[in-house]
Amino acid sequence: MDDHPVVREGIIQLLSRDKNLHVCGEAGNAYEGFEGIGKVLPDIAIINLSMPGKNGLELIRDIRCAYPQVYNLVFSMHDEMIYAERALKAGARGYLMKTEGGEKLIEAIYKIAKGEIAVSPKVSNLIISNISTKTQKTVNNPTQLLSNREFEIFQLIGKGHGIRQISEQLHISIKTVESYRSSIKEKLKIKSTEELVHYAVSWCQAEFLGMK
Repeated sequence: MDDHPVVREGIIQLLSRDKNLHVCGEAGNAYEGFEGIGKVLPDIAIINLSMPGKNGLELIRDIRCAYPQVYNLVFSMHDEMIYAERALKAGARGYLMKTEGGEKLIEAIYKIAKGEIAVSPKVSNLIISNISTKTQKTVNNPTQLLSNREFEIFQLIGKGHGIRQISEQLHISIKTVESYRSSIKEKLKIKSTEELVHYAVSWCQAEFLGMK
C-alpha cells in the first residue's frame, strides 16, 4: 500500500524476482488497502504511513483487529526513530525506511514470515532503552508523550491546518479537536496556542528535512 504508483511498481518488480514471494494485490490509499486485505488475506501487508484517507497507524490497528493473521510491515520515508515504536505498538511487525535497499525489504519480509520483528538495530536499541529507562524517550523527544491521535493532530497543526480543517479531515467535532489541542499543550508544557503552532511547524519542518 503506497500512494505513489512508481513506488508500488518498484516493490512489485522487486518481490516478483523472488520465487518464494507472490504479490496478491496493491492499493493507493488506506481504504482500498483495507478492503483488498479482506478479500485476499495476504500473509504480509506492506504499508506506507502517509496515504490519502486514514492515518497509517490507525490502518495498522484496524488490520490487526479485523485480520490478526495478517502481519503488517511499514515501509516509509518517515524517521524510524520517531515512528517505528508507535507503529509496533499499533500492531506492525516491522518498520523499514525507504532509504534502505531492496535486499533489506526482502530480508524484513522473511523475518516477519518467521514470526520475528523486523527493525533496524537503532530502533531495537531505542526500544530496549525506553523499556529500561521510561523517562529517556520523553527527554529526547517530547512528542513521544502524545497518544497516536494527539500526535496526528500535532502533525496537522504543524502542516498549517486549522481547527475546522482538522475536524473535517479526521471526522471529529471541533470541540474534540480543541480538547486534544489542550491536552497536547499540557503534555508538551506549552502555554499558548500560538506557541504550539510555532513549535509544531518547526517540528514538522525539521522532520521533513531529516533533522529529527
